[in-house]
Amino acid sequence: MTKAKTAEQLMRSRYSAFVLAKGDYLVESHHSKTRTPKEKKSIEKWAKSVQWIKLEVLETTKGQIEDTEGTVTFNAYFFENGKVDVIHEKSAFVKENSLWKYLGLSQ
Repeated sequence: MTKAKTAEQLMRSRYSAFVLAKGDYLVESHHSKTRTPKEKKSIEKWAKSVQWIKLEVLETTKGQIEDTEGTVTFNAYFFENGKVDVIHEKSAFVKENSLWKYLGLSQ
């Protein structure tokens, strides 16, 4: 896994992993406290079942090289069941062992 320098870089790499259905990377880049390895196969299956269109980063708060936490708000567009849909999320990221990890939805 390439080391992301910022939370946004990690979020973008995770989007790419969804596009490519790279479940191992999605699990590895997830924080150990919120990681769900048993869902890897279902995530891969769903990621392969949709056609990814684009990622739109709307806002990044903190999450820079010198930070230990940050958030990234984004829209991920995809085509499923004959229509375009969007995931709108504000994701929380934290550093774990000096590496950026996806923590989950931001509060």
